[in-house]
Amino acid sequence: PPPPVVTPPPPPPAVVVQKAAEVVKAATPPPPPPVEVIKAAAPKVAEVVKATPPPPPPAVVTQAAPAVTKAVAKSATDVSTSGPSGSYSKVSYYTTLALYAASFPGLWSQIKRSTSAKMKQKTYVSPGANSFEGKTQREQAGEIMAYMKANNYEVQDAGEVITFRGIVQRSTSQAFFLVFCTALGMASLALVLQIQFQDLVLPVIGKPNWFYLTLLSPYAGLYYWKSGDRVDDIKVKLVTNDEETE
Repeated sequence: PPPPVVTPPPPPPAVVVQKAAEVVKAATPPPPPPVEVIKAAAPKVAEVVKATPPPPPPAVVTQAAPAVTKAVAKSATDVSTSGPSGSYSKVSYYTTLALYAASFPGLWSQIKRSTSAKMKQKTYVSPGANSFEGKTQREQAGEIMAYMKANNYEVQDAGEVITFRGIVQRSTSQAFFLVFCTALGMASLALVLQIQFQDLVLPVIGKPNWFYLTLLSPYAGLYYWKSGDRVDDIKVKLVTNDEETE
């Protein structure tokens, strides 16, 4: 029988041929520099190699290692023990600390004064009996007495000066406000102590965490709440001018 006819494969597309040529071109190493370039650069390379100092012998490196390690450790210790002394002025720091220490007792004063009444004096002017739409002194006294009784105040003295006495109940919002202010004050005090006594170590507890002082803040609200209701006195004196217009 006649031999089979073998059909040759079709040629690859032009795009495939182009991509293959690019891959071969990229993989081909660049040609070496010309001999003239090598001869011209040889003196410069020799100078650079000649100027480079040789490495020290291993025996010298081994002998110098302990001294270098000791010097590095000493430098690290000096940096750690120097603290922030170089980053702020000590005069300014201690001045601020003294001002803070002088103002801190105001926190205790605020807690103490929360349980006592504040003395206030006010003057009110109203139209008198001889003015337009004015009222007599007796009518105004009756209105004031009715207003005070409506707010649970009782008459203690009805002389020239009328004295009213009432009970001011404890305020939950006032108690929480005192706790909040005390917590802020203790936190600022803890920050000052943390900066001032950075290296302090106590015998039993070790290095103290000054911010635990904020746990004392609820006692301010407890102190206010245990003081109970406050007795409040209001004194009223009615006077009029000669024309009775005010």
